[in-house]
Amino acid sequence: MPFATGLAANLAEAFGVEPELISGGGGILDIKVDDELVWSKFDKGEFPVAGEVERIIRSR
Repeated sequence: MPFATGLAANLAEAFGVEPELISGGGGILDIKVDDELVWSKFDKGEFPVAGEVERIIRSR
């Protein structure tokens, strides 16, 4: 979960929000904004690179 906590901290700083982390298993990483899935490690097959999630969210 270290990757997720770092990502959550980056999103908190970038958007002034408090991301909710929900523990899962098997390396699952889903990122939702207003109940819309914006990133899925399962679908993409990898973790996002630095800044990628922020760019996706800003482009919405």
